[in-house]
Amino acid sequence: MAEFGAKDVQKLRLDAGVGMMDAKQALTDAGGDLEQAFELLRERGQAKMAKRADREASQGAIGSYIHVQNDRPVMGVLVELVCETDFVAKSEEFRQVADDIAMHASWGRPTWVTRDDVDQDALAKERDLIARQAATEGKPENVVDKIVDGRIEAWFAENVLYDQKFVNSDKFDGTVGDMVGQLAAKMGENISVRRVSRVAVGE
Repeated sequence: MAEFGAKDVQKLRLDAGVGMMDAKQALTDAGGDLEQAFELLRERGQAKMAKRADREASQGAIGSYIHVQNDRPVMGVLVELVCETDFVAKSEEFRQVADDIAMHASWGRPTWVTRDDVDQDALAKERDLIARQAATEGKPENVVDKIVDGRIEAWFAENVLYDQKFVNSDKFDGTVGDMVGQLAAKMGENISVRRVSRVAVGE
């Protein structure tokens, strides 16, 4: 059985601009080898000729969302979505995705954009807490690591923007990371969320 983890799937899908299932299948077929999996996606016409992640994203747009309650704005979100060219940055679809991500972030309240941004001390603390909870629940020592890995995945899905399920499944059924990856594949550019800023009254 191929040996690879969620981080490998995340990296491949962002590099190649494909969905999670396509990335998983390619990694399975490649025995867990990232480079070979990327080549398989190229052969299948699912990835671009060059790894977009290697190209500089110096253009972009600011997505925004204001939540109004009782006729007054009570929450605001700004999202910096970056790309490689001014042409893509000015496109209606690109700017709409930026606004959609801002709307999502108002609800999802992500702490980090990607797993690479996650504070390692916070991650270590969470893993330790989960391990102690599992031990308290009387779980066998030999399965505690698997329990920790599973619950950490859920923790990522709660706190990391790219791992969060997009709030409006009628508009897009997948994670925010999938949404960005599909836009990158369609536009043929390196596209990513650089930062998110959320402000709410009383928080």
